[in-house]
Amino acid sequence: MIQGFVKTPEVQALLDRASGKTVEGGDDRLKAITRDLVESLMATIVKYDVTESEFWSSIKFFQDGAREFGLIVPGLGLEHFMDLYMDAKDKEAGQSGGTPRTIEGPLYVEGAPLVEGDVDLSDDPDETGTLYMTGQIKGPEGESPDGAILHVWHANSQGFYSHFDPTGAQTPFNNRRRIKIGSDGRYSFHSKMPNGYSVPPGGSTETLLKAIGRHGNRPAHVHFFVEAPGYRALTTQINFGDDPFAKDDFAFATREGLLPVPQRQGDSAYVAFDFELQRSASSDDEVFSARSRAAA
Repeated sequence: MIQGFVKTPEVQALLDRASGKTVEGGDDRLKAITRDLVESLMATIVKYDVTESEFWSSIKFFQDGAREFGLIVPGLGLEHFMDLYMDAKDKEAGQSGGTPRTIEGPLYVEGAPLVEGDVDLSDDPDETGTLYMTGQIKGPEGESPDGAILHVWHANSQGFYSHFDPTGAQTPFNNRRRIKIGSDGRYSFHSKMPNGYSVPPGGSTETLLKAIGRHGNRPAHVHFFVEAPGYRALTTQINFGDDPFAKDDFAFATREGLLPVPQRQGDSAYVAFDFELQRSASSDDEVFSARSRAAA
């Protein structure tokens, strides 16, 4: 097929109309983004001479798999790409330092209990060892931010998260807490040991990954939000550095600086990990993204 077909006047006029650029009203930025996205899809169709059947099979795949977009997006590297892009913008702006950001994933739940002290995250019994995790939250000069809150969430030993557990066995906020941090900046919690997991078997994410020759496994990991007035909100997670999938995470969440190797004693493990926050340039830096999240 002629590679320049998308640039023909007829197709360019179609793009202008389809994106709303020929009419008044609407958001001009959204119009421009929509036009470029659709044009890129059209160029891909022409480049690979996508057939009508292939086109509609792809549409059906995304229609059927809409409930797994939260897994498909990180699985295709798009969520990690956003981290890399934000890192690049920070570098260009002269912002550096602090704990690396990494993907949030789709399994945060708002409204976890707000607690203090040495916290037990686990409400439910689990035939596994105990994870002990300690450390400090500090600013760029080593100071302890006032009013810091550490959000923590992770899976159980079966790789299932409360609120999303297909067995229905977990209580609502099992392995989920928000921890108020004291004036010394230190935190401490323990919980039933999380395990790595794979994407739902037979689901759309697994179907897509298998089709391109990839697996859908994640290493054992723990998710965090860190917030404090005057500091940039941090979205990150640690992945256990001795997990077999630590360097081959299907969701591309593993990053240098976020791979502590637990000190293991029998079935239990100990992790020491400090979080370093960057100071905020504006109040917008202090809040998390407008991503849609589950709420209890």
